[in-house]
Amino acid sequence: MSWGFDSEKLSEEKIAKLKDLAKLARGDILKMTTLAKSGHPGGSMSSIDIYLVLYSCANLDPAHPYWAERDRIVISHGHTSPGVYAALAGVGFFEVDSVITRFRKAGTIFEGHVERGIPGVEWSSGNLGQGLSAGCGFALASKLHQRNYQVFVVMSDGEQAKGQVGEARRFAKKYSLNNLTVIIDYNRLQLSGPLDKIMPQNIKENYLADGWEILEADGHDYQQIYQAIRTGVKNTQSPIVIMANTLMGKGVSFMENKFEFHGMPLTSDECATALSELGLENDMERYLHLRNKILEGKPEKKRPPEKIKIDSGQPRSYGPDEITDNRSAFGQALKDLGQLNSNRPGRSPLAVLDCDLVGSVKTQKFAQDHPDHFFQAGIQEHNTATVAGALSTQGIVTFFADFGVFGVDETYNQHRLNDLNQTNLKLVCTHNGIDVGQDGKTHQCIDYVGIINNLYGYKIIIPADPNQTDRVIRYIASQPGNFFVGVGRSKFRVILKEDGSPFFAGDYQFRYGKAEVIREGNQAAIITTGSMVHRAVQAWETLKKRGCRARIINVSCLSNLDESTLTEAAGTGIVVTYEDHNVKTGLGSLVANFLAENSLVPRFRKLGITSYGGSGLSEDLFRIQGLDIESLVETVLGGR
Repeated sequence: MSWGFDSEKLSEEKIAKLKDLAKLARGDILKMTTLAKSGHPGGSMSSIDIYLVLYSCANLDPAHPYWAERDRIVISHGHTSPGVYAALAGVGFFEVDSVITRFRKAGTIFEGHVERGIPGVEWSSGNLGQGLSAGCGFALASKLHQRNYQVFVVMSDGEQAKGQVGEARRFAKKYSLNNLTVIIDYNRLQLSGPLDKIMPQNIKENYLADGWEILEADGHDYQQIYQAIRTGVKNTQSPIVIMANTLMGKGVSFMENKFEFHGMPLTSDECATALSELGLENDMERYLHLRNKILEGKPEKKRPPEKIKIDSGQPRSYGPDEITDNRSAFGQALKDLGQLNSNRPGRSPLAVLDCDLVGSVKTQKFAQDHPDHFFQAGIQEHNTATVAGALSTQGIVTFFADFGVFGVDETYNQHRLNDLNQTNLKLVCTHNGIDVGQDGKTHQCIDYVGIINNLYGYKIIIPADPNQTDRVIRYIASQPGNFFVGVGRSKFRVILKEDGSPFFAGDYQFRYGKAEVIREGNQAAIITTGSMVHRAVQAWETLKKRGCRARIINVSCLSNLDESTLTEAAGTGIVVTYEDHNVKTGLGSLVANFLAENSLVPRFRKLGITSYGGSGLSEDLFRIQGLDIESLVETVLGGR
């Protein structure tokens, strides 16, 4: 049932239909939250009239919920899931009995906050303040795909206080996202009390200051809601925000304007009273019986993946005499991918997002060649991470490049929500480890391995040299899923074989999860990664002269270890891990877990960062941390 926004106004018949749906939906909200004995009924009843107008009029088809040309509706205040589910059921996306009986029950898809696995829900939310950023991502995707759909973002008033909302406002205005309409449920209450007491804010003034057009409407008057949204849809100049004045708990007298019902369900007796006031049947016994019969939920229907078609091209090879850094190899590979795929029929669009670090993260070549696919988001990392994540779900190969401390440490929550939304983001971070050197400890990201490995859907790759970097970037562009690639800033020669030829060139092909034996040896094994590989090779030469044949193993994939290669390494009797990461949570800990879980008991030592670094030349910092080449040599010899 989609009425569209073409008509100048809603007919009396449609308004009557919405009133009937709203009464039923309010009852459904109360029933599901009372049965679950948890949930957020107050805000759901505040937002339900907005939801019903949107889901009734937006360009949606319950029979084909993933139609490419559909409008996208993002619910930022995901705790109003009872209202969203009730509205979706009301317009035909699923049976209402299913959600009432399954709401917040383990194993079912109707979770406490809206989830992208449910048809009609575009973005899993609940972490307040991120929905507008996701909406920006969807709006950008519409333009890159040259599709004509609208994006609607429904938000709470309380979350407007979050900094990421301001970041998203500015981004939307800069990129003229005129297909984006925001509706704020302005009930002036939040979990702990009134807005003006919890955190006063000037919502209207903030949007006006950032260049948005503002409309106001009675959030319980269907005609006013419709007219305001229609104005947003017809607007061609700028994004629009609608301040929808609403009432917490609308429809039940003892709930209205009471912040206590924001996150508190009714008791059984209160629910009976409320249903009576709404003029609805009290069929709670039937629903309780049905809920108790559910042993486990139905399998979640998987959203069909967006198809990606990328020409990865031929890899570049850097010769044995070339001195460069991995970040430059990334930038050149990105430029190549842009030339091969941008605006090419049958190819997936590329998008690159940057946070005022073009020259440092080496995205400038892509930006120069493909300005319409490059998005400079300024110093707004939280918004950028979410925009990139949402954009990546829409069949667009999306790269977000940043420094490690900003792209990982500062934005962990955003990446966690990206992961929950099963995004396909390619996160490439430079300036990692104490190799950063003179910028000092505030810019030395030493903890990204442990952080990213907390996310079940991200894969970590740390290339050893520019040749491997080039092949890794081409690989991740063609693969689904979230990837983190750590590339250093220091320049050095490529990794060579013993015969002097480049190790990662020629017939080498990157295989995710495969470790490489850079040097053979049977008396010890040095397991290393990234910029430390070339130091380990130098240590190998010294060890060889001192009568120790050590095996050098490059582990570039730190989310999925090469178990057979590590097992063989343990067979040497001595294993030393060597890395530019926090020694507590990096490669060494991953290898230690593997050895322990498989009852492998070589002599084992971890060499890594044991404290925050200082400001100085990287070689001096490595020496202070006991990570210089001579310290590695002595550690290996000491284990014999």
